[in-house]
Amino acid sequence: MSIWRRKSLAVLMDEASEDEKGLKRTLSSKALVALGIGAIIGAGLFSLTGIAAAEHAGPAVTLSFVLAAVGCAFAGLCYAEFASMIPVAGSAYTYSYATMGEFMAWIIGWDLVLEYALGAATVGVSWSRYLLELLSKFGVHLPVELTCSPWEKLTLSDGTVIDGGFINLPAIFIVSLLSLLLIRGTKESASMNNFLVVLKVAVVILFIVIGWGFIDPANYTPYIPENTGVKGQFGWSGIAAGAGTVFFAFIGFDAVSTAAQEAKNPQKGMPIGILGSLVICTILYVLFAHVMTGLVPYYKFAGDAKPAATAFAVTGYDFLQTGLIVAILAGYTSVILVMLMGQSRVFYSMSNDGLLPKFFSDIHSKYRTPWKTNLFFLGFVSLFAGFVPVSDLGHMVSIGTLLAFSLVCIGILIMRKKMPDAKRSFRTPLVPFVPIAGVVVCFYLMYSLPQESWFRLIIWMALGVVIYFIYGKNRSKLNK
Repeated sequence: MSIWRRKSLAVLMDEASEDEKGLKRTLSSKALVALGIGAIIGAGLFSLTGIAAAEHAGPAVTLSFVLAAVGCAFAGLCYAEFASMIPVAGSAYTYSYATMGEFMAWIIGWDLVLEYALGAATVGVSWSRYLLELLSKFGVHLPVELTCSPWEKLTLSDGTVIDGGFINLPAIFIVSLLSLLLIRGTKESASMNNFLVVLKVAVVILFIVIGWGFIDPANYTPYIPENTGVKGQFGWSGIAAGAGTVFFAFIGFDAVSTAAQEAKNPQKGMPIGILGSLVICTILYVLFAHVMTGLVPYYKFAGDAKPAATAFAVTGYDFLQTGLIVAILAGYTSVILVMLMGQSRVFYSMSNDGLLPKFFSDIHSKYRTPWKTNLFFLGFVSLFAGFVPVSDLGHMVSIGTLLAFSLVCIGILIMRKKMPDAKRSFRTPLVPFVPIAGVVVCFYLMYSLPQESWFRLIIWMALGVVIYFIYGKNRSKLNK
């Protein structure tokens, strides 16, 4: 059979129906919005914002967030239509299977490994750095060899310099702990996420409100630093490069769509969860970035993985700074939780379709979760979290996310042409303008990323193509 064979909507809807062996529907619309916020507000805001400001955009990093949000809005509208039509686990992978065929579905599913698994690793590394910062305030210093990858260098606020270690054990610890929690069940994980989201949003608002009174207007001059002569280093190209960097901060609404098969009312809840979380977080992002670059000159964030703590120190509220770090750690925890959940649901769907071994779709008899997949990614994500620097991970995640968003936008154009009469509880407005604009913005941001990101993406995708033709193509359920 052809590698372009598509899965019909009837088959997908049949898979979406709950039975005693499938995933359990436990998530309300509010839980889905919280799930999105839980994944969105994290390392992209508390860590990568400083990198984007110091290396690319300067104070105009706020414009980088706006540009990234525009691309996300176009993609989010397309995601919302798909998620309301096809309430099945798997996100963009499942949508591509219905519109562009099996091979493209495999490509995007393989791409989502970059987005979710490496996303969880990225946040795990940043979680570890904030933990070290917190412990240093109490005079506790863990062995350098066990808290840093061999290629990392960081400086704590007390002056301690860590120049490369052996393995990042704190990052591995948090990934392992949350993987085990996900095995216990989606409802339990969502309850923990809801609590962490409330705490995290409160911290962001506190940072904005208190920090606003300490803004030094001189730090905004020049608002758009002059380009150095190198593409992406300040100027308008720097704003675009900054948007590509902080795009990592917006991947949460995509994670919402992976939980469609566990939503109580996916036709209503998925659009609310996707678009609601995107709007709320964009507003908070722009305000947070504006305050942060107003407190400290943007160039001082160079190489700083904890810019929020650095900026807040200017206010003099030392006791609140410790609380801020604790809350950021809690916020990072919710991001890792949702990323790990999203990845396991994508592999669950791919395994159900026969493209991956049955191992990945085995459901726990008591908890009704894909527990073997959770254990597999516990090990896989831990390897990256323990040994790869955060900046390299962040760029790999961003380019993978942008590719996934582009393919979802293309999928809407195909779906509207091939299945114009299919039932849709939510319709993407202004088609074909919105999906085409989404593709253009996403590819522009991909172009702005470092060449190394493209090389890694091409190598990763080439590996995926080899696995598909060796294993997945002949074992596909559609092939049988």
